[in-house]
Amino acid sequence: MKLSINVKDENTTGICYGIAAYSLWGILPLYWKLMESVPALEILAHRICWSFIFMLLVVYFYRKRGSLSAIIANRKKLFLIFLCGFIVSVNWFTYIYAVNSGHVIESSMGYFINPLVVVLLGVTVLGESLGRWQLVAIILAFVGVLIITIQYGRIPWIALILAGTFALYGLIKKMIHVDSLAGLVLEAFIVMPIALTYIAILEKGGKGSLVSSSPAVIVTLAGTGVITAIPLIFYARGIERTTFSMMGFLQYIAPSLQLFLGIFIFKEYFPLTHFISFCFIWAALAIFTLANAGVLKEHSAVGQKIKAAEIETKKV
Repeated sequence: MKLSINVKDENTTGICYGIAAYSLWGILPLYWKLMESVPALEILAHRICWSFIFMLLVVYFYRKRGSLSAIIANRKKLFLIFLCGFIVSVNWFTYIYAVNSGHVIESSMGYFINPLVVVLLGVTVLGESLGRWQLVAIILAFVGVLIITIQYGRIPWIALILAGTFALYGLIKKMIHVDSLAGLVLEAFIVMPIALTYIAILEKGGKGSLVSSSPAVIVTLAGTGVITAIPLIFYARGIERTTFSMMGFLQYIAPSLQLFLGIFIFKEYFPLTHFISFCFIWAALAIFTLANAGVLKEHSAVGQKIKAAEIETKKV
């Protein structure tokens, strides 16, 4: 009986950590808005550098140095980590640009359709079969994206880049099986020389924010390391204590909060066509979630592999 209570408490704690992680990711646009005067590329460079410093401290605190050594000793894994570093940098830049250019709603769409892109990667890259309900979900999501494309008069590239990079990042991380904290440190370390060089060039030319910005902006830039690491730590603790399926369900907290911020806080344009488009995407996600949970009978080999890859993408 006591063991049962302890397991239940652990699961509840895991859910709380999951809610905290996804909620922080969801309200992250508020933080990026504090640096609206700073170019997105410069914010990205600072985020890479400060994330590396903070995550290195976290790895040292959690005694993950052995995990770092194991990755460095494996050339194949190190190359894939390099690839992950590039992909996550593209994702971070796109997200920061989206927030500070008034496209928070479009960025939320990217996170909503991300699980469906994971399924497509599973089919096209891993050769897994596509279930009937998964096919229905993908078609509905495609219709939703098509509607907003027609309304915009252009492809919603921000949403597609965010979804694509998240999915690709998760797929690679799933293939190499490395410790998430150690992997993130190396991803930042690999691209940090480029970021540092860019910051140095800006500062030398008198255009960098460390010279020209207020102390508040400088502190906010330094805080990008903390704001990146804390949700990841919460996520890691959550996934240790609760199930993949529960974390998969909780992941929709983040884009829901982003959509709320875009409409009600940042007052972005959200006409009826946007709402209809999102309705198609939400219907697709409902079908996808029910199929993965076993409520809808599915005849595919995607199963747990896709669920695990879906969760892995949220580690960005």
